[in-house]
Amino acid sequence: MQEKIGLITLDSAEAIGLRVNQILSEWRGGESFLIPSKCPRFSSGEGKCIIKESVRDKDIYILLDVCNTSLTYQMFGEENRMSPDDHYQDLKRVIAACGGRARRITVIMPFLYEGRQHRKTTRESLDCAVMLRELENMGVHSLITFDAHDPRMQNVVPLMGMENVSPALQFTQALLTEYEDLVLDGEHMMFIAPDEGATERAVFLASLFGVNIGMFYKRRGNCSVPMRGD
Repeated sequence: MQEKIGLITLDSAEAIGLRVNQILSEWRGGESFLIPSKCPRFSSGEGKCIIKESVRDKDIYILLDVCNTSLTYQMFGEENRMSPDDHYQDLKRVIAACGGRARRITVIMPFLYEGRQHRKTTRESLDCAVMLRELENMGVHSLITFDAHDPRMQNVVPLMGMENVSPALQFTQALLTEYEDLVLDGEHMMFIAPDEGATERAVFLASLFGVNIGMFYKRRGNCSVPMRGD
């Protein structure tokens, strides 16, 4: 017996959601997995989620892109651009609208929301950890992300599944397709890690192509020379 699957795609990832549904549909004999939903806004800027089909006893996959800043909404007659915070709030609205009736909820978040705030050095918020705990408390079973800034964040929710997919293959394919004149040897190429979090990726790629590796060292705080952040 095949499990019942439902795909809820937020407006921020509508195009990729349609493509995912097309691939799944080809595998399952033309069946569509998209569950229509929308997140309308009141004039005050507040919002809600409406799911137009039943999610009962289904494995629900929610797809969103928190970095899609092309979307806008109206608030008191003014146009506002959606921020990562707005996208995250819509995600929670979708989960809440499921009402605990889904068999399992998996969130697909290509860019891990607040993933860059993965540690604190003073009295500051640890937003990525807060986000993960919120999703766990709301009943999310697992989260899928790509190339997280620090995959150790999954230690915050040891009982919730978190899969960090490495896009090294897709990165390499895109790089070689776009720049056909690249020479892959130690004389003409090296991989640079822009920070500590990217070191593992740079080491992997450098080992794969047999080239040298480098790393930037960034300083923050009281420096004689102003330094740019991430």
